[in-house]
Amino acid sequence: MKNIHNSNKPPDFSLVLGGPLFQLLMRLRLTTPALDLLKKRIIFFILFAWLPLLILSLIEGKAWGGVKMPFLFDMEAQARFLVALPLLIVAELVVHKQARSLVGQFIDRDIITEKQLPKFNALIASAMKLRNSVVIELILLLLVFAGGPYLANTVSVIEQVASGAGSWHASTDGNVASLSMAGYWYIFFSRPLFQFIVYRWYFRIFIWARFLWQSSRLDLNLIPIHPDRACGLGFLAMSGILFAPLIIAHGVVFAGLIANAIFFTGAKFTNFILLILGVVLFVQLIALGPLFVFSPSLMRAKRNGLRDYGMLASKYVEEFDFKWVRGGAAGDERLVGSSDIQSLADLVNSFQVIRDIRAFPFDKETAIQVFLFVIIPILPLVLTMIPLEELIKKFFETIF
Repeated sequence: MKNIHNSNKPPDFSLVLGGPLFQLLMRLRLTTPALDLLKKRIIFFILFAWLPLLILSLIEGKAWGGVKMPFLFDMEAQARFLVALPLLIVAELVVHKQARSLVGQFIDRDIITEKQLPKFNALIASAMKLRNSVVIELILLLLVFAGGPYLANTVSVIEQVASGAGSWHASTDGNVASLSMAGYWYIFFSRPLFQFIVYRWYFRIFIWARFLWQSSRLDLNLIPIHPDRACGLGFLAMSGILFAPLIIAHGVVFAGLIANAIFFTGAKFTNFILLILGVVLFVQLIALGPLFVFSPSLMRAKRNGLRDYGMLASKYVEEFDFKWVRGGAAGDERLVGSSDIQSLADLVNSFQVIRDIRAFPFDKETAIQVFLFVIIPILPLVLTMIPLEELIKKFFETIF
């Protein structure tokens, strides 16, 4: 089969280089077509989302005291704007570099043949057109400020202080809760910005899933005896690494939410086990769910492989049996040193590879990897289940 890698440029595929926000950042000289100036972008977003909250909290005397939940002790706010937000910005550079490489491997591995290449390029063009949609980003912006999500966020902030507990967000006067200056910035600027960036990432994942689904419907050149047990599609397991910063960001935000509940409302870590499992399942779907679109193709390749190589195996073992068991070999031909035994073993191994083809192009190690990305930021909160005195005692026992 003709290799088309050298005769074609790598596919111009990027989930990141497009859309109104990207164009705005280009005009503000906060990014380049190669996504340079990463540190500058991170600093800009922190200065916009986090720094005003600190300054306004300092002005109102709620930065580290004065209320039950001062700003600097709000674990969710610090996790959201100082850790998760930078991770979401870093994720753009990671996905930009890795996604193009993954898409290119469809061509490099001859999974996309020369005949299918025009259709494949059309799918890439369609994905890039959707990525650049102004209408979609406007809809995402409306979702942030209109309807359920925005109202729910506002109510959430007010409810935190309605019981009289008080926080840097707002204060209470009897049964009436009022937003602080920092609370207004949080409601109308900081949190909407964070949500818009998250929603934008979900839209990118939709584009990625749509592209993979459309690609799976092409006439792919899948080789059933490929050693990756995925007919050559095993490289797609790199999706776990592809979205690693995005996955970790989800774990960080959720860890901040749990920490606030534990430290300020007296909740127990065990109260959140089901929610943690839900978050783990959600991020698994984000990272690996789009790959399931290849399951029909993989199972079809497995059935065809078992049939074709089964017929080949039947023919070979019949000839092997006749030659070496029933006296068909020439009188001067010796079994020792013959390549027939090795060929039979190779055929058996090939047949076993086909039997082991997975229904999806990733293995359990990939799923475990994604699980660890989201759970590691949450794990330190397990220590809250151990009394401080016992924790200190065990620490010194371990050291000394």
